[in-house]
Parts: sequence; structure tokens; C-alpha cells
Amino acid sequence: MSSTSHPYHIVVRPNQSWFRLDWRGIVEYRDLLFLLVRRDFMSRYKQTILGPSWFIVQPLITTVVYMVVFNKVIGVSTGGVSPALFYLSGLLAWSYFSNLISTTATTFIANANIFGKVYFPRLVVPFALSMSNAISFGIQLGTFLVVLGVNVWTGHFVTTGADVLAAVAVMPLCLLHIALLALGVGLTLASLTAKYRDFQHLISFVVNIWMYVTPIIYPSSRIPAKLAWMAQINPMAPIVELIRSVFLHTAPMPTGSYLLSVATTLIIFLTGVLLFQRTARTFIDII
Repeated sequence: MSSTSHPYHIVVRPNQSWFRLDWRGIVEYRDLLFLLVRRDFMSRYKQTILGPSWFIVQPLITTVVYMVVFNKVIGVSTGGVSPALFYLSGLLAWSYFSNLISTTATTFIANANIFGKVYFPRLVVPFALSMSNAISFGIQLGTFLVVLGVNVWTGHFVTTGADVLAAVAVMPLCLLHIALLALGVGLTLASLTAKYRDFQHLISFVVNIWMYVTPIIYPSSRIPAKLAWMAQINPMAPIVELIRSVFLHTAPMPTGSYLLSVATTLIIFLTGVLLFQRTARTFIDII
């Protein structure tokens, strides 16, 4: 047949736009998303004796260490709150945040073999990590609520039905807030790590330093006035204090600090997604 028999032809061109996100593809690959969630959660403590119980044991051990070292030895005040509840509530938010950053930051390196063999939206992997870590968050939240319930039952703490309703309303928003912030930071680090392996060694340092400038082991009220700006620009600080205020009746940070945290989180998340999408198109050639 002559070429004139077909007046139309298809031209396939790569999409070079920074702002094109394949959300439809993520929805279409939702089965893969759930399979990856199951894989990440089950493989984390595979061939261990305690299995998923480590999600409970780890924060409890860390809390005991903080109580001995920071509260008893160093004498860091918890603002009149039970040290066990104070540290557990801080670790509740921080564990999810730090774990999600650490796992997301190595997305390209850890999944290079899969990415090089089959196509699927690359954002499926970090989204699956956020969901699998959310399961861990739920288990740790249950542990915290058990400890809180014991304190209420023994009369060391008083709570009301209104507090429970406030927690039910606030916690999903806090979880979403932390997830977006951690994903934004993790996706940015993943984009940098794909080309510059030095960032892979800096991840733990970044997370550790960030923890010490976040009121995890001390209340924000203990921050000196001249250093208060550090808490103001730290997007994790208002989230941690909001969770404590809901469960432990502590004073939250000003509303302006939380709104700044939301704005910063959205900027970091969008920046991370755009950089990740950009890097995903060519990383296989340099990994």
C-alpha cells in the first residue's frame, strides 16, 4: 500500500513539562500500590522473633531511655506532664516522619532493578511507603493510648469526652500534614541521591539534627527567646505541640506558626514531587 493511503500518523514525543503529574496512572496502578504497602510492611521485620511487635517495643524502649537520660540524669523538664506520656507523644509524630524520610530518600537506589525492567508511575513507591509507615503510626498510636488510659485509670491524668472527639478530628489532619512534609523532603533527597551519592550518607545527620531542634525531648516553652525563631520556621514543631495539646492539654504554638508550617509543607511537597518526576525520566542512565 502506498504511503498516501494513510494520511494520518502518530508522533510519540516525551513529555518534558515539569508540571505534568501522572495522577491517573497512579490510580490505575492502585493494585500495585497496595501490594507494595503489604511488601514494605511485612518485609520490615521478616524473620524476626517479635515481628510487628517491634513497632510497640521500639518507642517504649526509646521512651525509657529518654526518661532516664534526659529527665532523671540531665533534668530536662517536661512542663509538668508525665515524662512517659510526654516522650511517647513526641515520638509518635517523629517516628513516622523520620522513617518516611529515610525510606523515601533512597527510592531510586533501592528500586533501581525494578525501575529498569518495567514501567509504572514512580510515585507509586513513595506513596506506598507513606501508607505502610502509616500502619506503624497507627500501632504506635494504640500504644500511646494504652499508656494514656493507664494514667487516666490510676488517676494521674484527667481527660473528657470532648478531648477524645478533638483527638479523632485532629489526628488524621496531623498524619496527612506529616506525610506531605516527609514526602516532600524525602522526594527531594531521592532526586539528589540518584546523582550524588554523598547525600545518602547525609540523610541520617539531617534527620538527627532536625530532631534536636524539634521539641521532642523538651517542650517549646523551654526554648530561649533568642532561639524562638528556630521553632517558628521548623514545620514539625507546631505539629508535635498540636498533638500534645490535644492529648495532654499542653499549650499549643500560636496559630500563625501552624499556618506557616502548612504553607512550608505544601511548598516542600510540591518541590519534591516536581524534582522527583524530573529525575525519574533520566535517573536510570546515571544510577
